[in-house]
Amino acid sequence: MTAPVTVSVTRHVDPSHTAQMLAWMQAGTSMAERFDGFLGSGWVRPSTDSTDWHMLYRFADADSLAAWEASPQRAWWLEAAQGDVEESRRERRTGIEGWFDEPASVEALSAAPVPPPRWKQMVVIFLVFLPLSLTANFIASHTISGWPLVPRVVLVTTVMTPLMTYVFLPWITRRMSWWLHR
Repeated sequence: MTAPVTVSVTRHVDPSHTAQMLAWMQAGTSMAERFDGFLGSGWVRPSTDSTDWHMLYRFADADSLAAWEASPQRAWWLEAAQGDVEESRRERRTGIEGWFDEPASVEALSAAPVPPPRWKQMVVIFLVFLPLSLTANFIASHTISGWPLVPRVVLVTTVMTPLMTYVFLPWITRRMSWWLHR
């Protein structure tokens, strides 16, 4: 089982083409909904006259996303906006990291997955943090115990943070998804 994948795309659109843009996005969502693994989509704009449109779509796993991105339907949809829409940025996110990016407002085109309650997020983070912290501190107490407190804590934190972010949190999020999203 792989983690859900969220794609965030920033596109620039002339504010006078808002109606066309909404129709274009709805058409893309309608097509994506027919693909296995589609979990939802939406968009955010900083203001009504902004040229930036931050679009999000989410698939259950990387294979489902790849099927959508390689589809002739998506190619046709993107081609339909050629010249009117300019993509400036694209990001893919998996696992727990997307929870730290709550937008101020979202205008949804279709139902987006509901994030787990904060207390469940806390429990899952604790399940990883406690054993990793114990292990890191045990190793530090046997290898760099003579170091002053601040450099020792900086080193332990510098090692633990990427391990938590890129290895252990995505791993535990996949394994606990049955409970997180119950």
